[in-house]
Amino acid sequence: MNDMKINVYNQQNKKVETTDLPDQMFKTDWNADLVHQSLMVYLANNRRHLAHTKTRGEVSGGGKKPWRQKGTGRARHGSIRSPIWRGGGITFGPRTEKKFSRKINKKMKNLALWSVLSKKWQDQEIQIIDNLEINDQKTKNFTAIIDNFFKSNDRKKASILFVSGKSNKSAYLAGRNIPKVTISNPESLNIYNLLLHKYVFFEKSAVQEIIEHFKIKS
Repeated sequence: MNDMKINVYNQQNKKVETTDLPDQMFKTDWNADLVHQSLMVYLANNRRHLAHTKTRGEVSGGGKKPWRQKGTGRARHGSIRSPIWRGGGITFGPRTEKKFSRKINKKMKNLALWSVLSKKWQDQEIQIIDNLEINDQKTKNFTAIIDNFFKSNDRKKASILFVSGKSNKSAYLAGRNIPKVTISNPESLNIYNLLLHKYVFFEKSAVQEIIEHFKIKS
């Protein structure tokens, strides 16, 4: 792969340098089907098993026969835990044992990532920042940096994903409470967060860590 020139900006939104990045990250063809498949796999694998019903063997009560077998004029029953009784077990209800997980190979998963990043690059929704260290880890200082890149009206509507370096704790602490802002690290980069947010801001060191983590060749 060849390298492409990318502009790098400081926290005041002023260009400070250019850097070379692999074409693979920002010049991959858009593949809607692969992106959709990768997203569905991600959502399925992160689905929580919440609904769980009890079978007749798990509900309480029913230790003895409700009434004698014959002579009462009523239908015969052996236990109040039967599914036809109110409060009894559920026959075909949802269970936490059900598996929702799906698989996608690593090459396809990574290609979907580069496809989304390339699309966002073409739409001018990606920014590279030289440094995301936030003074005093204050939310107001992080908000001031964001405001440097947006007009006031656009900022209220913008959802932003910040990908900071692994060792950068101040960005997470300062930005975690800002509405519509998510702080991620390079190794956690995923298709869901990329599609959920309109804009993606990379710290320069994070880009290099992504290249190393995903073994992208120049």
